[in-house]
Amino acid sequence: MNQFAVFGNPVTHSKSPRIHQLFADQTGIVHCYGKILAPIGKFEETLDVFLQQGGGGANVTVPFKEQAFIKANELTERARLSGAVNTLKLLDNNQLLGDNTDGIGLLADLIRLEFITQGQHILIIGAGGGARGILSPLLEFGCDITITNRTFSRTIQIANNFSPIGNIRPVEMKTLNSPEFDLIINATASGINGEVPAISPLIFNENCVCYDMFYQANLTPFISFARKHGVSRYADGLGMLVGQAAHSFKLWHGVLPEIAPVLLTLEQELHS
Repeated sequence: MNQFAVFGNPVTHSKSPRIHQLFADQTGIVHCYGKILAPIGKFEETLDVFLQQGGGGANVTVPFKEQAFIKANELTERARLSGAVNTLKLLDNNQLLGDNTDGIGLLADLIRLEFITQGQHILIIGAGGGARGILSPLLEFGCDITITNRTFSRTIQIANNFSPIGNIRPVEMKTLNSPEFDLIINATASGINGEVPAISPLIFNENCVCYDMFYQANLTPFISFARKHGVSRYADGLGMLVGQAAHSFKLWHGVLPEIAPVLLTLEQELHS
């Protein structure tokens, strides 16, 4: 029986095993799924051992999504566009297929929450693998995107890569000082360490909506910061996590689980 797992560092907080257990229960598909802490600098080595011991596929989270992109032998179109991989599948020919389900998971959650409409001006904070994975679906949806990051050169590179798809502009973080955005998405991993990106509170007001791709039982540091500065509509990334996981499950097993009941169960468990 094939094994599946999420690889990350840190990874102890991950709800992915619970999500995939619920998918297995729902679909009746035998699906053994765990979590693996990969040492920094040893992701590929750790993944190889897992695959040699019966691994059939993997999810990949912070900070290994771009390394997983390099590791994959074949790529789906959305993974190729994003330059990052969050899902790997071992094919019959022992080649690794890399996919990125982050964007479709995020977009589905934003639509569910009624946070997004065509033509919106969105600020994305972050330029790592998480940010790269969500850009194509948002641009294709018809949104105008501003992207910022503490390393501006990285932001420029990403904007150049994605400009053929839609309207995207790079901006230095220190120059952001006005509330011009309809939706602000935190795509950094700052919340893992209890931190907030180094952004000005002047970008927030009561009319903008905030979404943090990080999640936890209590308000994330980013959402707490946004609330403090006038934001009243917000969500963390739990819905995105369940959505992207469902599409990973589909890649492995050919069946797309229902997202809503699993999300409801997780929300109840997190806040019980």
